[in-house]
Amino acid sequence: MAQSLETILENLLVPDNAVIQQATTQLQEAYKDPAIVPALCGVLGSSQNPQVRQYAAVLLRRKIAKQWKKFDQETQASLKATLLQVLVQEPERTVRHAASQIVGAVARHELQEGRWPELLQFIQECIRDNEPSKREMGMFVLSTVCDTSAQGLQPHFASLFALFNTTLEDVDNRAVQFYTIQAMTALVEYCGTDEAGTFQKLIPKVLAVIRHLLQHDEDQACEALEIFDELVECEVTIVVPHLKDIMQFCLEVSSNAELGDNIRVKALSFISWLTRLKKKSILKHKLVEPVLGVVFPIMCTPAEEGEEDPDNTFIDELEASTPSSFASQVIDVMALNLPPEKLITPLMQLVGPALESDNPYQRKAGLISLAVIAEGCSDHIQKKCLEPFLQVTCKNISDPNPVIRNAALFTMGQFSEHLQPGITKYHGEIVPLLVNHLMQGEHSSKEGVTKTYYALEEFVENLGKDILPYLPALMESLLSALTTSQAVHIKELAISAIGAIANAAGEAMVPYFQQVMEQLKPYITQVLPESHQVLQVQALDTLGMFARTIGEQHFLPMAEECIQLGLKLVEEVDDPDLRRCSYGLFASVSTVLKANMTPYLPNITKHMLGSLRSTEGIIIHHSDETNGVLNFVEEDLTEESEEEDDDDVEGYSVENSYLEEKEDTCNSLGEIAENSGSAFLPFLEECFNEIFKLIEYPAATIRKAAVTSVGQMCVALHKHFQQSNTEDSTGALAKLLSMSVPLMCQLVREDTDRTVAMTTLEVLSEMLKEIQTAVVAGEGHLDGIVTAVRDVLQTKTACQDDDDAEDDQQAEYDTMLIEYSGEVIPALAVAIPGQQFAPYFAGFLPLMAARFKRTSTDAERSFAVGTISESIASMKAAVVPFVPHLYPILLQAVKDENDEVRSNGVYGLGVLAEHGGEALYQHYPAILQTLSEVSTIAGQQRRVVDNMCGAVARLIMTNISAVPMESVLPVMVSTCPFRRILRKTPQCTSVWFTCTRQGILRFSNSCPSC
Repeated sequence: MAQSLETILENLLVPDNAVIQQATTQLQEAYKDPAIVPALCGVLGSSQNPQVRQYAAVLLRRKIAKQWKKFDQETQASLKATLLQVLVQEPERTVRHAASQIVGAVARHELQEGRWPELLQFIQECIRDNEPSKREMGMFVLSTVCDTSAQGLQPHFASLFALFNTTLEDVDNRAVQFYTIQAMTALVEYCGTDEAGTFQKLIPKVLAVIRHLLQHDEDQACEALEIFDELVECEVTIVVPHLKDIMQFCLEVSSNAELGDNIRVKALSFISWLTRLKKKSILKHKLVEPVLGVVFPIMCTPAEEGEEDPDNTFIDELEASTPSSFASQVIDVMALNLPPEKLITPLMQLVGPALESDNPYQRKAGLISLAVIAEGCSDHIQKKCLEPFLQVTCKNISDPNPVIRNAALFTMGQFSEHLQPGITKYHGEIVPLLVNHLMQGEHSSKEGVTKTYYALEEFVENLGKDILPYLPALMESLLSALTTSQAVHIKELAISAIGAIANAAGEAMVPYFQQVMEQLKPYITQVLPESHQVLQVQALDTLGMFARTIGEQHFLPMAEECIQLGLKLVEEVDDPDLRRCSYGLFASVSTVLKANMTPYLPNITKHMLGSLRSTEGIIIHHSDETNGVLNFVEEDLTEESEEEDDDDVEGYSVENSYLEEKEDTCNSLGEIAENSGSAFLPFLEECFNEIFKLIEYPAATIRKAAVTSVGQMCVALHKHFQQSNTEDSTGALAKLLSMSVPLMCQLVREDTDRTVAMTTLEVLSEMLKEIQTAVVAGEGHLDGIVTAVRDVLQTKTACQDDDDAEDDQQAEYDTMLIEYSGEVIPALAVAIPGQQFAPYFAGFLPLMAARFKRTSTDAERSFAVGTISESIASMKAAVVPFVPHLYPILLQAVKDENDEVRSNGVYGLGVLAEHGGEALYQHYPAILQTLSEVSTIAGQQRRVVDNMCGAVARLIMTNISAVPMESVLPVMVSTCPFRRILRKTPQCTSVWFTCTRQGILRFSNSCPSC
């Protein structure tokens, strides 16, 4: 059979489709013959054609990997012996590598069971051979075996690392050194504490090898760098002692313009990745300035002739392929993970001169730097830098150079998105500038138009009623663009901007509604060509925004028609973006229809469940050796196999549009469940179960959406029982909670993505507030939630960097995570009786107090005092034993220089007086004196004054005899206008009428002004 099989394989290589087709049919028949394996072995060992031998090796590996366990011991022994013999005799490197892949496939089965000792002996003999080609072949086989059978090699790790120590020094054979690093990379995941010390000692040698490879083979050097990615992800402690050296090496590579883009981007990627995971080490080794000193000049580099300017698209780091496009993302990551104080000062030393430069690319780099730090340093910028940042940005929006102008428009868009609410007070300067820019239409390039719309849309979306003076001019311009422009992209941008304006203007958009609908209907009611589907998608989004904002009475007449149109599009057009936006429209309309969604829910949930279950968009990445090789045998081999074989699969990815479809499906289903109430019950369990499966999905955006939706469905079911006044006799809610609460607690502790942990804490907090006792009734639920919150406060979760460091400053996002955990504490106090909560509060209090220090940031102090105050309000009388500990903290907070800290302190002191009872009576004079001093501070926020009036009212209501009413009441009356009393401070209202009834206050003489 071997001879005929060789002929078949030769014919597959002939450039004649008819011959290839005939050979394909013959090979498929040959595959059914049990003698196919020895025949392939025969071709591999005897064919004179190296391409045929390589073909035979690929087919043999697939067959063996699938059917190894079906072979008898004699056949297995023969195959193993044959393979080692082929490796020794084969002259062609490519065929040897293909044969090594077969060895790896067999080792995957054998080494796990402790069999095939001859293989390891063979590898050692080859690696110790004097002949370079033998050493190379032995090391390649070992790297392949490590890749397929790392777990089976664990008993041999000590001897392997001793071997690596030698092979890394084989300076005369670069291939041996390279394959050594590949083997080490494959073992990282399985290394434990026993191997960490040995691995650490090899890192300097690994760095030396990669330096050497850079001079001879950049591709291999780039691939070798992956060992550091793997170490940081799996065993970061191995890297830590050498972190500074590795970072400096990556900075050298990144800054070397003579190197290729791939290796430079790889080095930048590692810098970015390490900044995420070991931010405290970055600060400890003083690496912020060196990193900025490398990445900022890279950002200043102009695009090469014929190459698209990478920053024109402002792509994210997953898509960035050039150093200049990736460099800005490194600064973005630094802003998200480092304390603003540590980043902004050294960055501005570079940005300041760049913004004054005559070089447009330097000015662009300065503007983009400001743009990418807006998200991570939002609070800091709003408090200390907002006005000068806006001035320089507005100035450059009017620059005649499109490179500078587009960068400034992007920066304004980023500011508008992330610097809320501070930026909105500058609407008088910014909106006219952007509207004028839009109406002039002076910039015809796609990039310029896109950036203009982006800046405008992001800014107006959050304006609220402040948009009203600009509404006529905005709508005139946008409706004109819709009616006169022939460009699909312009229409798409205009439709999107109208949705943003609707979000801000609300019912003020009613006069424009019919006119807008006339423009949108052609895109919603028809099946459009693919080139125009973006208009359909955007029209659905904008229509959904109108459903949410213009008022139920105005949208209700067309609500059901919108559902029908959306369902029609989902059924007629197979497109993930269109499905995603249709589902969003259904969710928006559910805010109007509510229980009247009933007739449409069967069809809606059918489609949405299909999207949740879909595997569309998954891309399988095969190894280079097998890509395109005899793919016709895949189905045949799969039918024969007992287990999945993914030896030739290097990885999987999912197209973004399908990820977004799943994400929005989760979000929309959760909202529909909440809005439609009892009508959703027949579909709740099935939808919940499908969404629950996605909580551990690889993509963080989907994990967040799934957690949010699961929480919404639990709340929806609870509200059904509450509103229908029925008991949960079947335990349906308890079942959902028993599934979701433990997994949410696990996510908070173990998920490596900070935003997932924040979302999960937010959902837990909302569930505790809405559902209350049932959330903590399940076995282990209360302890699980408490442990998760405590771990966050002690920076022990997977997404937090818990390195010991002298500097206790945090990135703003790290502080936000702490704040989300703090919101769970008072929510817990609502869910369980105060006395039961008291022991847990005793455990939380020191962690809160530790964040109320002189060295703590304003945000940290505000968080600590706010959390304590809200907890006191929920605990009520159970707070009495804590009065001696809480009173000094709150009194100090009332004297704080920061308005927000002071406001929280005043509120906390008031609720402590209300619930602390007699334990606080002795402190009334000091409290009143302190509040009197606070009342004289000029220019403080209205909220502080409101809370101060509320605190005095609580003191009066708790123990009126301890308050000198003749002096306190007139001050309180003059401070708090009557309308505001009624609207903002109910305690003041109670005091007002109590004092009037008791004759302490004469209404006619002391009535405050309205």
